[in-house]
Amino acid sequence: MTRFSADTRAEAVVAAPRADIWAALTDPGLVAELTPFVRRITEHGEHWRWEMSGLTVLGVGVTPAFTERMSYDEPHRIEFRHDPPSGATERSAVEGWYALEEVDAGTRLTTSLEITLDLPLPKVSRPAVRATMSTVIDQMGDRFSRNLLDHLGAEEVA
Repeated sequence: MTRFSADTRAEAVVAAPRADIWAALTDPGLVAELTPFVRRITEHGEHWRWEMSGLTVLGVGVTPAFTERMSYDEPHRIEFRHDPPSGATERSAVEGWYALEEVDAGTRLTTSLEITLDLPLPKVSRPAVRATMSTVIDQMGDRFSRNLLDHLGAEEVA
């Protein structure tokens, strides 16, 4: 197995109250509903277990599942760190954060995340795998953003 990673960062001002965005981002069922390629998120105390639908990376099918320890600094910041159960081996992980800041036009929402996958591919395929992962991350981010805005009945402020 070879470990591959891709990351992203995004920032937008959303014409919605910070409390509404916070409520959406801390609801695992809603986050699963809003996020493409996610089958379900199950909450176990401070842990969220993510189960994704099948994805194909350079002809290799993967069905990522991973456990994240969630931490909250309400209403400013949500952090998530890969934290699998004791003795479990997870071949995928996501780490990152959301930051929410009140601004005149609504809420500045900044996100940062890094996705890591262990795949049965040679290291030489790293550029192609990273490009594929980045494309999927961008698609997920764009669709999640649209879905979140629809859920909030809000729009992004230019």
